[in-house]
Parts: sequence; structure tokens; C-alpha cells
Amino acid sequence: MRKRLALLVWLIAIAACACAETIVLHTGARVQGTIVFQNEDVVIVRDASGARSQYPRADIKEILGENTEAVEETAEPEIQQIETPKKASILLEIAGGAGIQPTEGAGGAVSADLLVGSHHIRNRHVFAGAGIGYHGLFLAGEKYNFLPIQAALRMPLTEDKHAPMFGVAVGYGIALSKTYLGGLYAGIDFGYRCQLNPRSAIGLTAYAQFQQAVVNTTEYIDGSAFINKTGRSLISTGLKLSLYF
Repeated sequence: MRKRLALLVWLIAIAACACAETIVLHTGARVQGTIVFQNEDVVIVRDASGARSQYPRADIKEILGENTEAVEETAEPEIQQIETPKKASILLEIAGGAGIQPTEGAGGAVSADLLVGSHHIRNRHVFAGAGIGYHGLFLAGEKYNFLPIQAALRMPLTEDKHAPMFGVAVGYGIALSKTYLGGLYAGIDFGYRCQLNPRSAIGLTAYAQFQQAVVNTTEYIDGSAFINKTGRSLISTGLKLSLYF
């Protein structure tokens, strides 16, 4: 019985030595054990008794019989720092172009909109939000100024850094003058957007906007003045610069 027990201990010792590595230090010293962890800075070794010792990588000359499988199983996982996109976002849009009204001809148009919403929907850089702005049209000496309250959607067609995109907006334009009334507002954009980073982007698009207005007009019949309310469709088109941040 004692001979069998001694043989078993001897076999276990041989197996332990077969799986062990030898750490050779620059001082000439040798340390035998199993490597349980290592990286570019340190090596941790467990000896036959189970005790662990730590050696700086700079002090190690070489490792003999390295058990890479054991090291890979016990090595600490690499932690990647992933920057998550900011879901809340602000969209600033500035536009300029031509204004058109069939009865008054063509003129100029400018606009500025500030929208607040989400810039990351269903893991895509899609902006959906709402806000206010200023839209002005200058037609044949007449000025039409509106304060649009709107909901808007801006969507890239791909998730590439440089991507075509389209957008739509609907709302109500409040007239900023007593000589006319506001009405339904709608707009559509199509162009290009560059995703600068997960949190911001810049876009350049062609746009078309529609604004309904009710204008007071004066008609003279037999020397008497009559005031009528006439509906007009005001259209503007041009280029728009968009900033997402």
C-alpha cells in the first residue's frame, strides 16, 4: 500500500513538473511554476505549493516551457472603452434662397430653425425632434415673416460617415404681422450629411418649403373699399446648412 501511495505521489510530481514553466531572471535565478497571468508589465507564477509570486516583465530574461493555454485561460479580459452616442441632440439649420408667389412673382427667402430631439434612434443616426424658427420671404416689396412651430425628421440613407440624407417637416407658421395670417407649414430636404463623430454631424441640403398665408386685400367697387381675405401659397427653395450637436 505504501509503495502504491509513493508511486502515485511521484507520478503527480512528474505531471506537475511537465506542466510547469521556468522563469529565468536577469540575475540568473530560476523560478519554476505555472504562469497564471501575464501581460506586458508583469508575470504571476503559482508554484507547487499553490503560492503565487509576481515578477516585473523587465526583470525576466526568458520563459522556458511556457504554457500559453493556461495563460490565455486565466488572463484578464481586455476592457474596451466604447463611446456611446449621445441620444439627445440639438439641430441648427440656416437656409437661404428664392421665394415664389404666383401673383407677386419671385424674390428672396431666408430661414433659421432650432430643433431639439433625439439623434440616435434604433441604433441609427436619425434625428427626430421639434422646435421653432424664423422664416422670411421678400416678394415685390412685400415682406412675409413667420414663426414656424414644427416637428421634423432627418434621416441618412446609409450609416456611412458620408451619406445622402432626406428630411421632412410639418407644422404651423405663426404670422408676425397684422396684415396677414399664418397657416400650415411643410418642408422637404434632400442632400448630404457627414457624421463627424458619434455626437455631431454637418449637412448641406437642397430644400423646398411651403407656407400657407391668409392676406387681407382691398378692393374698390364704385368708389367704396372692401377688404377681402385671400389665401396665398408661399414657396421658398434654396440651400440649407445643418449642424447636429
